[in-house]
Amino acid sequence: MTSAQKRTFLASFLGWTLDAFDFFLVIVTVPHIAKDFHAGVRDVAVAVTITLMLRPLGALIFGWFADKYGRRLPLMIDVGLYSVLELATAFAPNLTVFIILRALYGVAMGGEWGLGAALAMEALPAERRGLFSGILQEGYAVGYLLAAVVLAVLFVHIGWRGMFVIGVLPALLIFFIRTSVPESPAWLAGKAERLAGGVHPLLNALRTRWPLFLYAILFMAAFNYMSHGTQDLYPTFLTLQHGFSPALVGTLTAVMNVGAIVGGITFGWLSQRWGRRNMIVVCALLGIVLIPLWAFSQTAVLLGVGGFLMQIAVQGAWGIIPAHLNEISPDEARGTFPGFTYQLGNLISANALQLESAFAAQKFRMPSGHPDYAKAMAIVALVVFVAILILTGVGYFVTPERRERAFAD
Repeated sequence: MTSAQKRTFLASFLGWTLDAFDFFLVIVTVPHIAKDFHAGVRDVAVAVTITLMLRPLGALIFGWFADKYGRRLPLMIDVGLYSVLELATAFAPNLTVFIILRALYGVAMGGEWGLGAALAMEALPAERRGLFSGILQEGYAVGYLLAAVVLAVLFVHIGWRGMFVIGVLPALLIFFIRTSVPESPAWLAGKAERLAGGVHPLLNALRTRWPLFLYAILFMAAFNYMSHGTQDLYPTFLTLQHGFSPALVGTLTAVMNVGAIVGGITFGWLSQRWGRRNMIVVCALLGIVLIPLWAFSQTAVLLGVGGFLMQIAVQGAWGIIPAHLNEISPDEARGTFPGFTYQLGNLISANALQLESAFAAQKFRMPSGHPDYAKAMAIVALVVFVAILILTGVGYFVTPERRERAFAD
């Protein structure tokens, strides 16, 4: 890899890592935010739902400009926007303002993944995309890991509001992108056509390839249910069902995300040789097998092992997605297609945390009378793993993988 390719990948990885860090600061502090605002867990979960619901809007806005005017400038604007909104969240005076700020943050968060993934995958050699797709996607897990570490180490000193002040630091990434990251070679190859005017490339792609868009949206909905369904309720499950301290919850969440990083990189690399869809099937089957250990263990050690292994499966499948979505994307709409379909899938799955928490509260009770989060998590996980197996099978008939193709050509 050239020096420019390395810098481009680093910027994309850090952008997604720090975006995920800012998102997961809410996830790891839900019980504490609820207590501070004198609200219930489900009330705070509304903020997470709205954040996820507005991510498609951000993907569409920023992707639209990225296909027309390049990847770098929209990425810098996006990073600055989500950093400022994260800082503002620290000063929310009540739950209503908190939810509004998280809604605006959702727009910014939605723009980052598609921009960073397109910029990175278009810059990398085709034979490296599998491995670096896994590394890039696990910026999400690294962000969750950083949020868990901040919870375990700093929460007792600075509280949840202080944690959100730390969330402004990603803004420093703008200077690195501005000075060290070149524009996408694939975008530059078609620059004259894109700037010439006429119908936007996305509209052309939608008109001619709408079945592919529909398939990708459903596929990403299942993937997002898998991710949020196995992650978002987990800290609350450990806190309320097992009575663990913030330090222990942060530690177990960190262990879970180490597994995610291992899985994403490993299966992303394996997918380059054995096929993207083949490895997704392996991960989904592995996830089904691991549900009992992950959800129903009773000790901190076994819960840690279950969380670690489950995220190897979940994020192993996710590690393939940046390369896979960019490879099946219409060439003229690669700035929009991966991020927009991904985030529309997020929109469909935006109620994952609320669904699981309400499902547990209404349908399953422990002998103590408290909600049984374990059963709710297990059922949701089983359903989405089966859905992923079915949709991956359908994908074989929808479009080829094109994992060896050079985008700039």
